[in-house]
Amino acid sequence: MVIPVDSLMLDPASKGTLQARIQQMVAQGILSGRFRRGEKLPSSRKLAAHLGVSRITVTLAYNELLANDYLTSKGRSGYFVSENAPDPPAFAQTTAAPDTIDWQGALGRRFTGGATPQKPQNWQAFTYSFIYGQTDPSLFDHANWRQCAMQALGVRNFAAMTTDYYDQDDPELVQFVLRHTLPRRGILASPDQVLITLGAQNALWLATQVLLTPDRPSVIEDPSYFALRDILRQAGARVTPVPVDRDGLPPDQIPDGTKLIFTTPSHHCPTSATMPVERRQTLLERARDLGALVIEDDYEFEMAFLHPPSPALKSLDDEGRVIHVGSFSKSLFPGLRLGYLVGSAPFIAEARALRASILRHPPGLIQRTAAQFLSLGHYDALIRKMARVYHARRRVMEEAIAEHGLTIAGTAAHGGSSFWMRAPGSLDTRELAQTLAQQDVLIEPGAPFFDGPEQPGQYYRIAYSSIPEDRIPEGIARIGRAIEAHTS
Repeated sequence: MVIPVDSLMLDPASKGTLQARIQQMVAQGILSGRFRRGEKLPSSRKLAAHLGVSRITVTLAYNELLANDYLTSKGRSGYFVSENAPDPPAFAQTTAAPDTIDWQGALGRRFTGGATPQKPQNWQAFTYSFIYGQTDPSLFDHANWRQCAMQALGVRNFAAMTTDYYDQDDPELVQFVLRHTLPRRGILASPDQVLITLGAQNALWLATQVLLTPDRPSVIEDPSYFALRDILRQAGARVTPVPVDRDGLPPDQIPDGTKLIFTTPSHHCPTSATMPVERRQTLLERARDLGALVIEDDYEFEMAFLHPPSPALKSLDDEGRVIHVGSFSKSLFPGLRLGYLVGSAPFIAEARALRASILRHPPGLIQRTAAQFLSLGHYDALIRKMARVYHARRRVMEEAIAEHGLTIAGTAAHGGSSFWMRAPGSLDTRELAQTLAQQDVLIEPGAPFFDGPEQPGQYYRIAYSSIPEDRIPEGIARIGRAIEAHTS
């Protein structure tokens, strides 16, 4: 490994001749452990140019370090840190100045302490991982994604990769959303009605920032996506949680005065309930009577493998009242962080301006790679493959759940990737999750989805997106045995 020349800087406070200061600079790098044995030093010519000194001064400094066995020379190959160089000290180096700031008083706003739980980063280390939102790497089309990335890096796409779009997006990705994705949801839109976002969560944040003010009450579903609740509370919104039933959000329970309604009608989070078309019409009528806008999170519509998905709420809207949120992160892979907002042009213009002031636009390389993958048909092929695999896994999981007497609290009418479960009695699934983790099983406790201090603890979610089919029966059996042990 070559030590970058930029990492070599003379300390302006150091004393002595230039040669001595260069020697000291290199020696300190070795003694601190920054430069390691066998690593190559920059050439004397390159270092001299970088420091603005003569080459002979650098050569003399290198030769002195060579004589002291800090460096070794390998013919025409240059100078390297010697294998006999002094060992760096074993104790931890502390170079940062002490922090004397009173951060409790200095912080103007706080964003920690919300409802969003910590997701296990080592989920792949568990044999029976029923964790939601992660992707089974064996299902993904790595070869074609890699090929699309190479095409996006090519000369033909150089401008798409490197251009500062400022507040715009990759035109090929926008066209795919307009011509392919939205029509499948029954939505027709124009380019000025679509904004690419860093995933659905970024889209929800943008909508909240643009639309909410302290005097505009909003409604969320209860239970609901915990990160949305954090976004609204951090924005200082007046939020009313409305309990859902088997058909999702009940329009008649939305309080008078509500100005913004957040809902997941196609696939309620987390119960998986699907709102019937009749209720969707009623919800739009209720929103019209209130003069309210509706934010529709359509986060998992691609996973409809049991029956065709219901039309999006946005497709039933003839007033521009609904703002539609979609995402490619759930159907491709969560680390992609690509989603989109669809709404009336005046709203999208404001969301675009806000996005530009925060992050300009999602990276052009990622947008163009996704556009290539989508437009070449790889995306549809991947969705069909995932639907077949998820259907099979779901069937195996349903059979195992029935065999071990577990209770399904909510199930998707069209498919999805998880089951919403209820444990018996007063069993707290947070304790259950800790017990199961010791038995190589991951589940997701349901309490964080609920609002307020009295969160019911008996619910939990188990997903089949990240676990192979042949592991499902034993994993469910372990959940059943753990519940029996907790309740006996």
